[in-house]
Amino acid sequence: MEQIIAMGGGGFSMEPDNLALDQYILDQTGVAHPNVCFLPQAGGENADYIARFTRAFSQLGATPSHLSLFQPHTADIEDYLLSQQVIYVGGGNTKSMLALWREWGLDRMLRKALQQGMILAGLSAGAICWFEQGTTDSIPGKLTVLPCLGYLKGSCSPHYDGEVERRPTLHRLLADEAILPGYAFDDGAAGHFINGTLHTVVSSRPNAHGYYVDKVDGIVRETVLATRYLVG
Repeated sequence: MEQIIAMGGGGFSMEPDNLALDQYILDQTGVAHPNVCFLPQAGGENADYIARFTRAFSQLGATPSHLSLFQPHTADIEDYLLSQQVIYVGGGNTKSMLALWREWGLDRMLRKALQQGMILAGLSAGAICWFEQGTTDSIPGKLTVLPCLGYLKGSCSPHYDGEVERRPTLHRLLADEAILPGYAFDDGAAGHFINGTLHTVVSSRPNAHGYYVDKVDGIVRETVLATRYLVG
């Protein structure tokens, strides 16, 4: 079973006092103390970001670690990644992250991990990277369309309610047929995909949702997806 959990925002880095989405990811492993590897490349491998990840996932009973590509702790990165139950990707600059991954071959390794049953998850950059395309602020200025890994069909837009330009930009890009139809997730909402198909949308905030946004008969259409609130 191939599982990807894409968060529009939230998790330990945005909601340190509400780890519902992170707990949901761990629950899908069926393992009491799963190995969880953090890929912090989008955030420049920031030491504080890594420390916050380690604290949060230790608190949840997981066995956390991280992979640096600037100071890798092993020559056999593929073997290390394939020893995990969850690979969790942080937010930041998606374009730079993907360039680094491709240079090191992680685009190939992560697909193999997915096919072998590891859960791939993440927020923002760590959400859009799995799709064919995503909307990104990796390049200063307006939000742009970024080609991504293509493990999931269509596009993904994070922070849909958290950043004022996200919704109108996606609608404009779809109207201009500059981006593929796809999913958008509010901060605190996550799409859980199984074998390439959306299985469910969950949220850590009562008003956070997922959406499917496409263009039908020349009109951009936004469909609110049924969302299960994890808290309360």
